[in-house]
Amino acid sequence: MKLTLGFSPCPNDTFIFDALVNHKIDAEGLEFEVMLEDVQTLNEWALNGKLDITKLSYGVLPLVMERYVVLNSGGALGKGVGPLLITAREMNNDKLRMKNEKVGVPGRNTTAHLLFSMAYPEATNKEFMVFSAIEEAVLSGRVDYGVIIHENRFTYQDKGLHKVIDLGDYWEKETGLPIPLGGIVMKRTFENNLSKKVDRLIRKSIEYAFQHYPLITDYVKQHSQEMSEAVMRQHIDLYVNDYSIELGPKGKEAVHKLLEVYRSTNPETKLINPVFI
Repeated sequence: MKLTLGFSPCPNDTFIFDALVNHKIDAEGLEFEVMLEDVQTLNEWALNGKLDITKLSYGVLPLVMERYVVLNSGGALGKGVGPLLITAREMNNDKLRMKNEKVGVPGRNTTAHLLFSMAYPEATNKEFMVFSAIEEAVLSGRVDYGVIIHENRFTYQDKGLHKVIDLGDYWEKETGLPIPLGGIVMKRTFENNLSKKVDRLIRKSIEYAFQHYPLITDYVKQHSQEMSEAVMRQHIDLYVNDYSIELGPKGKEAVHKLLEVYRSTNPETKLINPVFI
């Protein structure tokens, strides 16, 4: 049986799925047609139900819960892993200034957007763009501030940019929960046993990767562009952890809390409860 599978080319995702999609573990009769895309594209595809299994931002989960179930394995949650708000000038955190200034955000339906909205509910002048374009938008003055994610968290200072606030730290202090950044979902139309099988295989793939870590495989390297191995490992160390192996009670609580934030910022939207495999 062949299933379509989407995830990003970022080191944490290629690290997680390498063993599964490259036949390093037994896929138990399943084949995967892999599509590697940035998170915003994957979110848009999830809204359209394009893929059987996909990585997505938990920020878009409220809009796809009728179509997808949430798998326990393969996601990105944790502490100290949240998005950062940056600017080109060194300054103190001043929420009042955010009301009128322009902010670059990595996609409307992203966890980063929800965390930013939670910290700065009055900020409405936003420009949504691909995450990799945000640093340059701040440097050029196209936007006054930028919300950065992924490898940009490790490189922004090299470009002379300055952190205003760690939005993940803000979430953790307010909720006491890990930050739910991205998860893996699978179409509801598949039988529960198949969904559980895929979930189990993703877990095996992660466990295989950890058994050989800190090795950075060719599969991870080839999709990491100009990134150094040190940055790849920083990426993996931050975003792949026990919550990636299994959400567990705390992980699920964090997802539910993020849905509460979505409800508070989108009161007109009626939401169903997520289904976890």
